[in-house]
Amino acid sequence: MTEGRQPARAASATDRQLEAPHRREFGGSPRIVERLAVIAYRAGTWVLGKLPVRVAEGIIGGSAQVSYFLWPTKRRWSNRNFGYVLGLPPRDRRVRRMAMRAYRAYGRYMVELMRLPTRTPAQMAAMVPDLDVDELQRLLDGANGGGLIFTVGHVGSNDAVMAAIARHGMPISALADDSSFPELFDLLKKEREGWGARIIPWRNLREIFRLLRRREMLALLVDWGYRADGIPVRLFGAWTALPAGPATLAAKTGSRILPVTIRRQPDGTFAVSWDAPIDVVDSSPAELQRATQAIADALELTIGGAPEQWYNFKPIWPATREEAADLERRARLMQAGTPDPGPA
Repeated sequence: MTEGRQPARAASATDRQLEAPHRREFGGSPRIVERLAVIAYRAGTWVLGKLPVRVAEGIIGGSAQVSYFLWPTKRRWSNRNFGYVLGLPPRDRRVRRMAMRAYRAYGRYMVELMRLPTRTPAQMAAMVPDLDVDELQRLLDGANGGGLIFTVGHVGSNDAVMAAIARHGMPISALADDSSFPELFDLLKKEREGWGARIIPWRNLREIFRLLRRREMLALLVDWGYRADGIPVRLFGAWTALPAGPATLAAKTGSRILPVTIRRQPDGTFAVSWDAPIDVVDSSPAELQRATQAIADALELTIGGAPEQWYNFKPIWPATREEAADLERRARLMQAGTPDPGPA
């Protein structure tokens, strides 16, 4: 095993702070921080809307790359992530070059994201010119009484694709974390509702079930970051865990899972493609593990096809060999039909 394939040291408390943010015990930030976040977002949107696109991308992309050097913990985890993807040790210069390319791509994504409020729905839909809505409708019609659950990663522009789907009159929602900056969350929620898309707080389970039973579409990010209490899977040849939500929701609502790839093209537009839908027949441990592994396989193809476009810089794999071994143990138990006992 190369260093990129195997955790080499224990995780520190600082490292753990970078893990997935979507199950915080305490919500909200101090009021002054909330207001500053909203003001900064509005100001950034205004400034970036005035600057030439290339200039804005250069500033934000360059700033993102500087942050790679100034934030040692995040740099270490970014290198580990790309080490897994490339099959190389984290210290390999090819890994560092890939990480720098990804940080640059993240800057371009941020510019596009903050300029979206200044675009019309038609302009946003034009960013995704070849969306096959007829095929999406056919896949939705094939669900067993439920909706369509898109599983996506931090690649491309999920917002642009949501806007394009909504432009065609198809109800689309996305799950998002509202626990850190609720006021900023509300602002972003209103913006996306203006495009015809909905944003749902991740804790609002009642609404999530309701929209799937109305046979609507729901987008779920599956690469939030590593959490030991997810479902164990293999990703790029190593054990990690992905959220249990997609497979569990599909089983309980009769929905289909559709792993989606969003990839930037040379002309700046986005191509959207998908693998075969994943049907989850029940909530048995073996079935949930099988479906989540299929999601992981699709995510691997998405990231592996264009790793420089993957802008997730949180840890995706466990920090220690012991955690990886425990994930493998839990996967074997689930495959044998035993309920997941959770982390040891």
